[in-house]
Amino acid sequence: MRLSRLFIAITTTTALSCTALMGQVQAAAPADMVMRNGYVYTVDGRNSVQQAIAIAGGKIVYVGSDAGLGPYIGTQTRQVDLAGRMLMPGFIDAHMHPGDGGRAMTLCDLKYQTMTRAAFQASIQACLDADKDKGPDVWLEVGSWDRMGMTGLDGDADKSTLDALKTDRPIQVRSTDFHTVLTNSRGLALAGINKDTVNPGDGKYARDSAGNPTGICEDGAAEAMAAVVPPATDAEKLNQARAALDALRQQGITSFFDALSGPENAKAFSALQQSGELTARALLAIKLDPAAASADPAKTIAEAKALASTFDQGEAKVAPGVNMRHVKLFMDGIINAPADTGALLTPYLHNAGTDKAPQWTPGKNLGELYFPAQVLNPLLLQAVQAGLDPHLHATGERAVRDALNSIEYVRRQLPGNGFRPAITHAETVDPADYGRFKALDVTANMSFQWAQQAPSTVDGTNEHLGAERFARMEPSGSISRAGGRVAYGSDWPVDPLDEFLALKIGVTRSGDPLNPHSYGPKYAGRLNDDPALTRAEVLRSITLNAAEQLRLEAVVGSLEVGKFADLIVLDKNFMQAPEEELARNSVLLTLVGGKAVWAKAPFTGLAPTASTQASISRSAQ
Repeated sequence: MRLSRLFIAITTTTALSCTALMGQVQAAAPADMVMRNGYVYTVDGRNSVQQAIAIAGGKIVYVGSDAGLGPYIGTQTRQVDLAGRMLMPGFIDAHMHPGDGGRAMTLCDLKYQTMTRAAFQASIQACLDADKDKGPDVWLEVGSWDRMGMTGLDGDADKSTLDALKTDRPIQVRSTDFHTVLTNSRGLALAGINKDTVNPGDGKYARDSAGNPTGICEDGAAEAMAAVVPPATDAEKLNQARAALDALRQQGITSFFDALSGPENAKAFSALQQSGELTARALLAIKLDPAAASADPAKTIAEAKALASTFDQGEAKVAPGVNMRHVKLFMDGIINAPADTGALLTPYLHNAGTDKAPQWTPGKNLGELYFPAQVLNPLLLQAVQAGLDPHLHATGERAVRDALNSIEYVRRQLPGNGFRPAITHAETVDPADYGRFKALDVTANMSFQWAQQAPSTVDGTNEHLGAERFARMEPSGSISRAGGRVAYGSDWPVDPLDEFLALKIGVTRSGDPLNPHSYGPKYAGRLNDDPALTRAEVLRSITLNAAEQLRLEAVVGSLEVGKFADLIVLDKNFMQAPEEELARNSVLLTLVGGKAVWAKAPFTGLAPTASTQASISRSAQ
């Protein structure tokens, strides 16, 4: 019986392929490039696997068997032997911060390492000592601080931790989650932050028992603190954007969503597009401020629309361009300890006992909610009416529910409107809300790498959330099983840019002890029992589902005739490699609009530009 069904399935598939092939052959013309003898994973409606692909004018003109390539091969056609390697659509990273990622490469880098306060101090002092020519008023910026991991080792840092260093310079340290900034006393003084400073509506300055700021600044307060540091020059911003694009093309990212952009990033990526240096499709989101939105929602949306109109380049073309048609809203903070600023339905737990005999009981902290319904509903309605798609940060279950409620409100007010909302992170979701993602056509944009054991997830956070909430933390699988669309976003540089590690965790809900961006044998187990995704599902999340979130599915996200030739070739076959090796993969070739923007052996001959050759040289070192 199984063999009969298999025969019927193969016969039907072959017949469909032959019919499609006949249509393609009749209209065939010599292609610019053909790639044969591969495992061509299409992400089409059937997740079909083919052998070959042909590209002309930056678009896909044929997908099928090697035997059908003949009519597409002319005297000038470049022929590439894939030698059995996996070819698939380029990655679409649907939530990241490439401007910050490029900038982080230039800072004093703590490299996401879990360290004690003493090691933290030693690392920053080394940066100070290496920069002795800087004057006493020049800020030292420090990035990739694992605050959660440090807290689990020997407690949270504060301004005294930095004040002990041998320097008069102001210092600012950014946590890996990008929701916390730590500064020293000199930094607080230069920022004018003192006992009398009022907290912003979307954040807070941590204070001691006397009300004095401790140097820890959360969410909106962190952004206010960060704004005190002089901004990068236009030239510096361009170089940061170039560095980010270099990292992206090596990862196989052919389209990206900058989830917290502004005129500076838009200007930089637009300049690189005009100079021919943009090597991925750039989609940028405009942050909406809660205070401004509450005071005058119409003005807030009008200003966002004006900014979008300045930089949005309209319909996507073969060559990568810049689009700005989304607004970003922070519904809450983060659910991770010690911040505990993600908005929950019931309170975080706190230890009413001792370290040796803990008693975890509900406290009074429900987290922070920055957009109450009376502000959010009219704001989203006006955003959608202005043609802007909302992208809502929500980590806590209360923030997720309020976001869904507001989207439902807009759906009722504007029946038939095809706006495409996304809720990003959704780290804790009440099970009653899983099915609402599908019902309201909301994309759940998830960062799979957070579904592994790590200091930020199991050292304190599990106890603060409580056993029941922790058991359903990072519910990508539950949302997917309820029919919801799940798309992937790395949130880089909140985490290292490692797409294959994230995809592996999406499949296994556990890290890789051999991967430097995971957390070693101590944290090698499965996070919890929430369902995992299949390999096909995680690949769709970073291709076609992400394209649908960003309104790109008609041109990218799958390998189908007529779509842009945004594709990548992998070193290992993701669909066939053992689970434990899924994160140990690399991209050998990245094409955007049919042009190679990244290549390494055996495809280095396809790399056409000096910038790509420079990338190849750096990667080989």
